[in-house]
Amino acid sequence: MLNRALVFFVALLALGACATVPKVPPPPDPKTQMAALEMRIAILVEEQRQRLDPKAKKLAIDPALTQVARARAADMAAKNYLAHTAPDGATSATILMKQDAMWQGLLGENLAAQHYTKQGGVVVNDFAKRFLDEWMKSTPHRENMAFANYDHAGVGAAVNADTVYVALLFSTDLGLPPPKPEGPATTATPFESPAAASAVPQPPAPDPLRLRGATGAR
Repeated sequence: MLNRALVFFVALLALGACATVPKVPPPPDPKTQMAALEMRIAILVEEQRQRLDPKAKKLAIDPALTQVARARAADMAAKNYLAHTAPDGATSATILMKQDAMWQGLLGENLAAQHYTKQGGVVVNDFAKRFLDEWMKSTPHRENMAFANYDHAGVGAAVNADTVYVALLFSTDLGLPPPKPEGPATTATPFESPAAASAVPQPPAPDPLRLRGATGAR
């Protein structure tokens, strides 16, 4: 009886050793997560903006700004850099002016980049919260989110082999009248803060596009 029991016990161990372990499915391709990440960032920014200033205007997601933000994020991902000016000299302001020659007003930009691993992938909510947390730690980024007069926004996200890049744009026309027939200025004037830009007296001629830049945190 003892020998049979031992044989039976060993057989059970052998069967257990041969059992297959369920495989954990790989995370989704990060490229397929970018649209959801853009949406989640937009929601979190709007919520945080209202906490910073309950009187701030609601942000409308603008297709033109979204297109520019996506172009900026894609360029940074393709060329592996994080800066308000691309290697070829392009900025969100110059891209927007080429896209819409009659645009004028105040443009704000927050940039950020976050690394990921193939094993971990991109968890949309976690990544969105980390982007927001980094912007909140930086005074210029926080000022952009809190500026009450911004009423339009666009978010772009892009990914390369190990990093997610995000461009967040804000804009307002500052209540300016429509451009004169000759059109608005074709250059962007940088300012230290959106408040400083909006405080500048408006000249009688069409006002130039103003670019507000805040260095993104990696």
